[in-house]
Amino acid sequence: MEIWINPACSKCRAAVRLLDDEGADYTVRRYLEDVPSGEEIREVLGRLGLEPWDITRTQEAEAKELGLKDWPRDAGARDRWIAALAAHPKLIQRPIITADDGSALVARTDEAVREAVSRTAG
Repeated sequence: MEIWINPACSKCRAAVRLLDDEGADYTVRRYLEDVPSGEEIREVLGRLGLEPWDITRTQEAEAKELGLKDWPRDAGARDRWIAALAAHPKLIQRPIITADDGSALVARTDEAVREAVSRTAG
């Protein structure tokens, strides 16, 4: 199991604490330093069952500078969104946990973190 975090994020810190409390075996990826490639983002999106705009932090200053709110949200724009996330990792919603069963979750709640642990333990 891997968790993508920004250490400055309170939800990320809470997720890591909960993983520790649950005794989970996991790897931390500080995705602002170890930036995921477009291909890695595509893989995680597939595991999440989401589109890139679903995991984009549209309220970030960078999102506003890029004008993301006006970008189309369709198959034709998918690569453009993924490229933006790879170029501006701060826009990626966090934390994201990839479970050992091949799934992934945006783990912004304790329930989501526990779900990821159960998918790995099961």
